[in-house]
Amino acid sequence: MRALIDTCVIIDVLQDRQPFCREAQNIFLCAANNLFTGCITAKSCTDIYYLSHRNTHSDKTSREILTKLFALFEVLDTAGMDCRRAIPSPIADFEDAVMAETAARAEADCIITRNLEDFKKSSIPALSPAQFLERLEKENG
Repeated sequence: MRALIDTCVIIDVLQDRQPFCREAQNIFLCAANNLFTGCITAKSCTDIYYLSHRNTHSDKTSREILTKLFALFEVLDTAGMDCRRAIPSPIADFEDAVMAETAARAEADCIITRNLEDFKKSSIPALSPAQFLERLEKENG
């Protein structure tokens, strides 16, 4: 399975946000154990850097965090066509529409997010971290 992970799920781990952190950590662990292919967008990388730097106040630490994420997750480029296809998207939030278009082009099976409502009209199904872990457990027995 190939899943695009929304920025909020990554930040849940990095900032130990409760009560979301545990499920997000389990997603990281499943990716590390090659139970699925986890992806993040290049746009998410800049957001993750910004939020990490705001939290750590360290460029070096923020870049180290990204390096670790790059070892764990595939980074998907957002193409111009993703942006163009997001314009007429039924997804109200443009940034989410671009993410959904990137996921579709990358042939992701799902988007893992806590913001399910935002992706309700996505052509790629959105799953909460708990839903994703449940589905992954069923698929991997």
